[in-house]
Amino acid sequence: MKQDQPRLIERRKAKRPSGAFAGRRIGQWLVVCVFAVMVVDALAGERGLLAMWRVRKQYEELSAEIARQRTENARLSEVARRLREDPAAIEELARRRHGLIRPGEKVFIVKDLAGSGRRAEN
Repeated sequence: MKQDQPRLIERRKAKRPSGAFAGRRIGQWLVVCVFAVMVVDALAGERGLLAMWRVRKQYEELSAEIARQRTENARLSEVARRLREDPAAIEELARRRHGLIRPGEKVFIVKDLAGSGRRAEN
């Protein structure tokens, strides 16, 4: 039995991880954890992929808004130019907004009857 005892001790030692192996395993887990943190940060961090998608969408929306504002600015510049240079444009605006008429003109107000459109359809 005494002869079997050293073999048993050797088997137990063989089953236990050595200090270098345990350190390697801890190092591997540490690397995996660091890598996982880096992946999460790359996806959801302040400068991650999701943040970049949000910023890109916001950029596209703002670019479209700038294009609309430039179009509106060009239209208003043309209206301002016409009002500065064309007396007919001023007259048209005054007639439309304020209901002004020239002396001697007659104004006809045409009212749409609500029931007349329905009768024509039937």
